[in-house]
Amino acid sequence: MSRIAKKPIELPNGVEFSVKGREVSAKGPKGYLTLTLHDAVNLTQEDNVLTLSPRDERQSSLAVTGTMRSVINNIVEGVVNGFEKKLQLVGVGYRAQAQGKQLNLSLGLSHPVNYPVPEGIEIETPAATEIIVRGCDKQQVGQVCAEIRAFRPPEPYKGKGVKYADEQIVRKEAKKK
Repeated sequence: MSRIAKKPIELPNGVEFSVKGREVSAKGPKGYLTLTLHDAVNLTQEDNVLTLSPRDERQSSLAVTGTMRSVINNIVEGVVNGFEKKLQLVGVGYRAQAQGKQLNLSLGLSHPVNYPVPEGIEIETPAATEIIVRGCDKQQVGQVCAEIRAFRPPEPYKGKGVKYADEQIVRKEAKKK
């Protein structure tokens, strides 16, 4: 079994964790998340410690156990602290503005892009060229960032586009005569 799957998950104070059959749910200060456990994984809860184990010794069961442990740990982390990703707009005239449940983007296209913010996600624009995406579900935060980035991915010649704050764009040299 992998080292990740063997590590127990400690539940912090303020988290209500419940297991009903194959359904797992966690409730904390930042929100409420549920998950359906894979059939090849057993979950045991003793006091404030969760441990996962495979139902059999097949290689696939061992691999799924590590994945389930990571997903459950992300759920616990999300309902306690939440997750955050930052995006940057690079380019002349590129702007972002959050208005209620909608993100308005000006990305050098012939039309403005209006992105409806999904339920459970908060989008903040502290500056015209910065976007901060927050939420308790790590997968959903990453998906929203990927969808926003897909409107205008960074290009390698001038570096213009929507990029993650920590992303390095590999620049190419222009053609020479």
